[in-house]
Amino acid sequence: MRGVLARVVSCAVVGLDGVLVQVEVDIGLGSPGLTIVGLPDTAVQESRERVRAAIRNSGARMPLNGRIIVNLAPADIRKEGPAYDLPIALGILLASGQVVADVEGTVVLGELSLDGSVRHTAGVLPMVGVAREHGLRRAIVPADDAAEAALVEGIEVLPVRNLRELIEHLQGNSPIRPVAPTPIELGDELVSGIDFAEIKGQEHVKRGLELAAAGGHNVIAVGPPGAGKTLLARALPTILPPLTREEALEVTRIYSVAGLLPNGSPLVRHRPFRAPHHTVSYAGMIGGGAWPRPGEVTLAHRGVLFLDELPEFSPRVLEVLRQPLEDRVVTISRASGAVTFPASFLLVAAMNPCPCGYHGDPIRPCTCSAHEVTRYQKRISGPLLDRIDIHLHVPRVEYDKLADHRTGEPSAAVRARVEAARAVQLRRFGDPRRLNSDMTPPEIRRYCRLDEAGERLLRTAVERLGLSARAYHRVLKLARTIADLAGEERIAAVHVAEALQYRPQEFA
Repeated sequence: MRGVLARVVSCAVVGLDGVLVQVEVDIGLGSPGLTIVGLPDTAVQESRERVRAAIRNSGARMPLNGRIIVNLAPADIRKEGPAYDLPIALGILLASGQVVADVEGTVVLGELSLDGSVRHTAGVLPMVGVAREHGLRRAIVPADDAAEAALVEGIEVLPVRNLRELIEHLQGNSPIRPVAPTPIELGDELVSGIDFAEIKGQEHVKRGLELAAAGGHNVIAVGPPGAGKTLLARALPTILPPLTREEALEVTRIYSVAGLLPNGSPLVRHRPFRAPHHTVSYAGMIGGGAWPRPGEVTLAHRGVLFLDELPEFSPRVLEVLRQPLEDRVVTISRASGAVTFPASFLLVAAMNPCPCGYHGDPIRPCTCSAHEVTRYQKRISGPLLDRIDIHLHVPRVEYDKLADHRTGEPSAAVRARVEAARAVQLRRFGDPRRLNSDMTPPEIRRYCRLDEAGERLLRTAVERLGLSARAYHRVLKLARTIADLAGEERIAAVHVAEALQYRPQEFA
């Protein structure tokens, strides 16, 4: 006996992009068995046992009088993960005649449990998105992922709790009601609970973080233990503008593929804040693996990547940051091809000035030798430091400031200035995702016009400080942000002077 060839559309994820996959099922002559071809990984091969048990426990039967061949096309794309369980099971039911239905124009996604229930699947958002782009009208997804799938406009989303429920729907016995489109509501409240108003002292450091937030400039903070470096870094998200709709969907797609969407929330509503431990591996930071997955630099996309105790990170991990800091993307190459992940993040690094942490401290003496201090500071390479626009010294906070019950300027007031400066940049570049830190050399020539005093000051600084071409351009970009915050069209000497104060200096 030979069943009818059945085709069900599913989807794969390559990098962060969905790729449609045709699940072809044929039942032909031969000894009973189930073979899956089309470059499947181990998880896809193991779906044979899950599908058998799920079909049996859903009141249907596994065909026993023919050989079942499942082809996942195109065959040159690697198939990974358990998302093919549900389309394979549906294809078998269609090919064996147990279900008669038209599934043309429908994408089917979902992992099956042995009892037939449909479990959460990572990467639903990009997969449903590519289905919509190819003109598919309907998506059958796990009920747990329906709200995420409904973020995609223009496609009907059917939530499925188990295989039996899908069978009843396709046979017309118990139709599944489509879910309503998920509204995109973005949060505007403080995300970390740390308001700038509660941080005592460190006014110049707060100013540096304001500049970083306004123009997208990278920051490094150097100071003794307990001075507030980590607290200040964790307060930075409170002065960043809310995510735009496009940015929220972009970040959500990353977290969907990584399987890190927050429970009960199909949408990432706030800018990411990632703080990996210094023991993080090369692949953990930049992304990788046999099947390339996003690393910390991509998970921090459109948000903040905070590296505490910077010299403790592996030199290889730190040096690999140079490409994403410059290009805003990271490319991972494998024998089968290359995958590019977005990595446009704001880097905030913190470190002590020496191994004991008290080099240059006015109260507690340093116990390190000059050689130890130099060796510790040289763990951070010059090219990496050159890609950081704002270098901040974070001193010990005096008792009078700690004991002062008055609060400082709240984050909301600082964020208002940051948003005003970003509005200027939006008019300048016409793209909300581009900031002053992203300017190209032609844009620097066009938008970073100095007055006569500013020209003289910058010329003197380049000659005396020996600034590289990259450092020269970064000073101009930072000065442009300072002028934007001040509401000035032309960059003056005072803006250049402040920008130069944030160049690298001796830690002592």
